[in-house]
Formats: sequence, structure tokens, C-alpha cells
Amino acid sequence: MAGRAFQKIYTQLEAITKATISLRAKGVTNEELAIVAGRLAQVVKIKKDLVTLQVFSGTENIATNAEVIFFGEPPVLNVSDELAGRFFNAYGEPIDNGPAPQGERRFIGGPSVNPFRRMQPSELIPTGIAGIDLNNTLVSGQKIPFFADPDQPYNQVMALVAMRADVDKIILGGMGLTNDDYLFFKQSFENAGALNKIISFVNTTEQPPVERLLIPDMALAAAEYFAVDKNEKVLVLLTDMTLYADALSIVSNRMDQIPSKDSMPGSLYSDLAKIYEKAVQLPDGGSITIIAVTTLSGGDITHAIPDNTGYITEGQLFLRTDSDTGKVIVDPFRSLSRLKQLVIGNKTREDHNHVMNAAVRLYADAANAKTKLENGFDLSDYDLRCLEYAKDYSVRLLSIDVNINTTEMLDTVWELFRKYFTVNELGIKEAIMNKYWEV
Repeated sequence: MAGRAFQKIYTQLEAITKATISLRAKGVTNEELAIVAGRLAQVVKIKKDLVTLQVFSGTENIATNAEVIFFGEPPVLNVSDELAGRFFNAYGEPIDNGPAPQGERRFIGGPSVNPFRRMQPSELIPTGIAGIDLNNTLVSGQKIPFFADPDQPYNQVMALVAMRADVDKIILGGMGLTNDDYLFFKQSFENAGALNKIISFVNTTEQPPVERLLIPDMALAAAEYFAVDKNEKVLVLLTDMTLYADALSIVSNRMDQIPSKDSMPGSLYSDLAKIYEKAVQLPDGGSITIIAVTTLSGGDITHAIPDNTGYITEGQLFLRTDSDTGKVIVDPFRSLSRLKQLVIGNKTREDHNHVMNAAVRLYADAANAKTKLENGFDLSDYDLRCLEYAKDYSVRLLSIDVNINTTEMLDTVWELFRKYFTVNELGIKEAIMNKYWEV
């Protein structure tokens, strides 16, 4: 770090908690990095000349006369095309045995793009997963979470989206990844030959949880370079935001701040918004789209983390295991993309909206038929056809392992319509029916 040799060394600590140390120091700035007894730390509070630093790996065995050396600046990332295809830790240091990237030094965690420079999102981002592209189409510049139970294969879904999405750069921010997950991402990207457009910032379970707090800012600093400076379409994948929020909670508890709902810090909403609001569609064609995993505790979406996330983001994608087929699907009932109407039917085929609505309505009829069956009621011929249709729809379209384009998805739904239903049961506009029923 430049200038460290000229920084003053402090050796008198005034207070030590489980996660922080405090000392008197002048000329220090918020979020500045420092070394405390050989451990990396960051300024979290300044009151006159009393400075509090959060020590990332904890304060155990730090003495009151420990050496504190300030770096003179907050965390930075060197941005350039050299980032592509590389894996870094929470501090932007390589973890793939490659050289440190050269480039322009950028402070991480800066303000979002000026609203004056923002445009309404209008570009489709296809993922090949029909539960997303058909029912909850993503739009460039959107911010949307995956809600999933901890046992769902959400990291595999993120990897699939990364490899299939039609964008210029994909930036993965991995927080609290197991080593298996880290290797899974690495091998998936390498095997797909997609490394040249993927940049990864990773904190694993073996590293201090507090380091996770730097990951989204590192990922988004890289994203802003490619979107704003290079006019590229960038997709940022963040997993898992629940572990990010847990790290926030660890810090606030250790600093004796009074917790809010579900033992989360009172600043949770603004901490999450600061990340999600980096999503943007720029006039010159560059964009940052954010998809972030939020794992749920026992499916509870009222918990402070998903609850706050829902207020900030533009919908959610809900993963669940379909009990009839055993497939992991993007749930059409609980998922919602609030921006999909901006692209459906104009960036996709004209029948998209009609087909999507009819398909989900018939799937809902199947759910009603299933309830009747479980309660011992007789099923009509229509009910039985709905149940068979629902299984096909789940396997051939909603399942996360499906990989087809939007036109193929629409053709597949028409095929299912013709197999199970009559024209009158679909309730689709006559002009659309006449054009696509006999394709």
C-alpha cells in the first residue's frame, strides 16, 4: 500500500472488545485500513480523535501496547482488463497463483451512479432457465434476489446463470463459500471455457466472517469499471447475502450496538440498499444487473434479511423442490420480476405474455386439483389433465436444468397446450391462437 512507510506508528490502545480496538489518532479517515499487531483492520468509527477499528480476524491476544499502522486510505482495487478470468480474495489480492493485476486504483464502496445518468432498463438478459426467461424475465440494470432454503442448490443455479447469460462480464461475489463451492465455481467456469469473461471475489468459510463485508464492494467496483468506463453489460452474482448480513450482525454485536429485528443491526436496510442500488442501465449501453442469493431460515420470508431485501429489489426468484417430479424449479407462484413487462412481447415473441399467463393459470388449476385429491374429492377429466400437464411443465420448463432459448420455451408450452387442452380451455386471444395453435 502506497505511503505506508510514512505513516505514524501508534502503540497505545485505549480499549479492546471482541472485535474492535480504540486509540487516539489524528488525520484518520472513515473506512481506512490499518495493521493492528500484524492483523488487518478497518476504521469503523471516529469520535473527535478517538478512532475505533474493526480487526477482521478478531482481537484475541492483542496487547494494549500493540503496534497500529494506518495505510492512509480505504480499500482499493486496481481495475483494468487484467481482472478478467481471475479469482481474488476480499482485499482484491489474487488467490489463483496469478500476478497482482495492474491498473487504475479505485476506492471501493463509493456512491452509486448519479440518477441523472440512469435510463429505464429495456434490454433482455436471457439465462436459458425457463422459470426465469419465460415467467420472470430479467432486464439489464435490474436488481433481484434468489430466495432459497439452505439445502437448495442455489450456487449451482448461480453458476448456470453465469455460464448462460448473454452479457459481456460476469462478476461473482462469494461470501462464506465452502471450499467445495469455491472449487465448484472454479471448475464450472474453467470447463465451460467462460473464464475470460468471469471475475470472482471469494471469501470462504475458513476466513474471518467480517471479511465478507468487503466482497460486494470489491465486486461492484469491478462492475462499475466495465459498465461505466467500458460500456459493457455486466452481471453481478452475490451469494450468500444472508451470510453478509450475519457478518454485519457480528460486528454490530461486538461493538455493543443495540440490535434491531431478528438480532440484525438497525442499519441493515441502508447496508443492503447501498449494494443493490449499484444496479443501473446507462445511456451508452453499459449496465450492472445484480442477482443475489438470500438463503431463508425454514422458508421464512418475514425474517429481517429477506423482508428488507424485498423492499429494495425489483421482485424475487424463489427456488423450491417440486414434490411431484423431484426437480428443483423456479416457483411460478412465489417468483416475480417487476420489470419483465418492459421486455416481454417487444424483445421477445408477441405471444410471450399470453402463453406465460395461460401456462401459469393452468399450473394453478393443477395445484387446486392436487388439493382436491389430497382431501379425498373426485377429480374431473380436466383436473387429471391439469395434473399431467403440471408434471410436464415442471420437468420441461420450470426445472433449473433446462437450457433453451425463449422461442424454444414458447414453442414447448404450445406443444404442452396441444397435448393436454382444447382451444377453449386456454383462454388465449383468438388472433394469437390462430397464429400459433397449429405451428
